[in-house]
Amino acid sequence: MIISLVGYMGSGKSHISKILSEKLNFKLIDLDKEISRRNKLTIPEIFSKRGEIFFRKLEREALEEILATEENVILSLGGGTPAYYNNMEIINNNSKSIFLKASIATLLERLTKQKEKRPLIANISDEDLPEFIAKHLFERNVFYSKAQFSVNTDNREPEIIVVEIIEKLYS
Repeated sequence: MIISLVGYMGSGKSHISKILSEKLNFKLIDLDKEISRRNKLTIPEIFSKRGEIFFRKLEREALEEILATEENVILSLGGGTPAYYNNMEIINNNSKSIFLKASIATLLERLTKQKEKRPLIANISDEDLPEFIAKHLFERNVFYSKAQFSVNTDNREPEIIVVEIIEKLYS
């Protein structure tokens, strides 16, 4: 089984995927880290040197390969992954997809502290960030909502979220 975690940046995919992989004794693959490893460049370097279109092509190739060849994996996807090509369809056809859902208020609280680590929002002012997140989330929710399961991450302990994911997958 492959379990794919989708959701907006700051929704908890990286943190939840670590706990979930330990709990289920599954291998953990973070798609962005895998792309970085394969290309020997950070995601911001790929974006600045080659552009987003090139990155999305690399992302698609890595996604298809992982979904076709791996077993017993927790796959933590980038926030934009489901929104390109027919990625969400491929994700749903080859894995169990979980949408980690967080409110704009929760995302804003988490992302304000992490701006410098996130190329997409690094240059957006704190004043403009709420509107950016709201607009972006509105555009991407169309794709996220196609996930097979949805779990709310607002004001919840990661361990509780992981228990809920396991219950949804195995019930």
